[in-house]
Amino acid sequence: MTIGAYMKRNVVYLPETATLREAALVFVRHHVGLLPIVGENKTLSGVVGMRDLLSLELPDFVNFIADVDFVHDFGAVETSHPVSETLDQSITTLMSPAVSVPEDTGLLRAYALMLQHKLHDIPVVSRGNELVGVASRVDIGVAILSTWADVK
Repeated sequence: MTIGAYMKRNVVYLPETATLREAALVFVRHHVGLLPIVGENKTLSGVVGMRDLLSLELPDFVNFIADVDFVHDFGAVETSHPVSETLDQSITTLMSPAVSVPEDTGLLRAYALMLQHKLHDIPVVSRGNELVGVASRVDIGVAILSTWADVK
């Protein structure tokens, strides 16, 4: 059982030339949590997660305290937005290196990599590093668990 048989093939992605503003619109329109970023010939160059964009909204103190449970309201910060100069920056300023797997990777290996790197989704690439799909923990889990019905 390989990841190529269970991944989503209709992948939403952005080119390296996109802006943070364009990425935000794609997240909203397509309701995804991960955006692969591609270069020429659809080669995977990195990823941007929704959490990366949302980090632009969070107040700085969130990074310095261990527990935000005592903060009951972020006040005026709740309605603030990044400034236009930030939103018009290249997506590459927020992009992280992609952890990906080839499409012939076994499901358990893909799942183990996702756990190790704390990923919910993982890009799937061809041997030439061309983006061919994305798989989620749910995609992999359902594929594995579906075989359990045959266990006697």
